[in-house]
Amino acid sequence: MGRGRPTEATPPTTIRAMRPGDVRHVVAIESASSAVPWTRAMFLAELGRPTSIELVALRASKVLGYLIATRHADVWHILNVCVAEDARGQGHGAALMDEAVSRGDRYAHLGYTLEVRVSNSAAVRLYRRKGFVERGLRPGYYSDNGEAALIMWRSGAPEDES
Repeated sequence: MGRGRPTEATPPTTIRAMRPGDVRHVVAIESASSAVPWTRAMFLAELGRPTSIELVALRASKVLGYLIATRHADVWHILNVCVAEDARGQGHGAALMDEAVSRGDRYAHLGYTLEVRVSNSAAVRLYRRKGFVERGLRPGYYSDNGEAALIMWRSGAPEDES
């Protein structure tokens, strides 16, 4: 199936906690999508930490995407969000973000932060739709090409969301 919305016959997408058995699929998506991919060991190290959120998006048992977030002090840091290229544009990234925020909001916190390549306009649009706003720039953040990262924040207070 190509990009775009799934058809009516398409099974629903499920978001659940990442399991060790998912990691090989997550690494394949990461390796195909990232210039500086996380390793299998890096993903496994995040699994099960009490201060982490590790999610996968699945359809018919196929891993379509993933999200990793960790809490430092009172802030959730979204470390990695990725959807397989042939599954992009179908709402999986948004569903992963929604579930991460739902799980993160179970704990007192000051908000969420993330860095995103300034050239990744699709991700920036998604994060804006999810209530993130630009708060700064990290020049030379990405080691593969020296690209800057846009620093984005979302408040943890429901009254601050629009």
